[in-house]
Amino acid sequence: MSRPLPVALVQAPPRPATDPLSGFAEDVGEVLARFPQTRLVVHPELHLCGTEGPAAESEDRLAAAAEPLDGPRVRQLAELAGDLGVWLFPGTVAERGPAGELFNTALAFSPEGRLAAHYRKLFPWRPFEPYTPGDRFVVLDLPDTGRVGFAICYDAWFPEVARHLAWMGAEVIVNPVMTTSADRAQELVLARANAIVNQVYVVSVNTAGPVGTGRSLVVDPEGRVRVQATDSAPTVLTDVLDLDDVTRVRTYGTAGLNRMWDQFTEADAPIDLPLYDGRLDPRRWRPAGD
Repeated sequence: MSRPLPVALVQAPPRPATDPLSGFAEDVGEVLARFPQTRLVVHPELHLCGTEGPAAESEDRLAAAAEPLDGPRVRQLAELAGDLGVWLFPGTVAERGPAGELFNTALAFSPEGRLAAHYRKLFPWRPFEPYTPGDRFVVLDLPDTGRVGFAICYDAWFPEVARHLAWMGAEVIVNPVMTTSADRAQELVLARANAIVNQVYVVSVNTAGPVGTGRSLVVDPEGRVRVQATDSAPTVLTDVLDLDDVTRVRTYGTAGLNRMWDQFTEADAPIDLPLYDGRLDPRRWRPAGD
């Protein structure tokens, strides 16, 4: 059995926050014209909220670009996904929360033209980012395919995020990134590590130059890099993820050996986790759906 998910990762520079969405719609249409088999289109972090200038001015522009989830931007993006008939992950946007918060929020739109999920970045890159942290992990079911989890940029540096998403049943972790600094090399290691220790696909799509450092990639559930941009130039990476590979790796083990999700038996004693004021309960260890 196979559960294919054809994806297109759009490594591109951010679009100015003041630009109309019609230009973005044209971009997505061109991607699908080139790669018509695509079912999921993914863009980088803050792709639709590009700002320039000193940090204080940039923050002001981000605040000005922020809209609530029931605002016109979300409605237009939902219509675009419905018109194109694809799963559209347009990166993240500046979201104005119900109490005036400024969130960095990933959006997911269904082929039926609805907002299917949203995820607010749990770990803003402090002290450099002005966002209010989110308060929950988010996964999304793609019917007849599998479950996707969301992690935004710096979230990847916190192993708790990928672990919880995998435990919630995610078979793919989508990681939109806007890395402009020298630590992209470390992020590539983290993408592979998070894939290996959770036996999931990791899809990390970064902003292109001259703003971002690029090097987007797809990693399989055993940590192998399937496809990768070699530099920061604008490009589109395509791949077909077979989500049954997650089932295979978890059943037979990474390299035919390591089955971390089968580590415990119900007879094992719980392990205290003092950092979290909690514990690891062997009876709750397996991912949802397994």
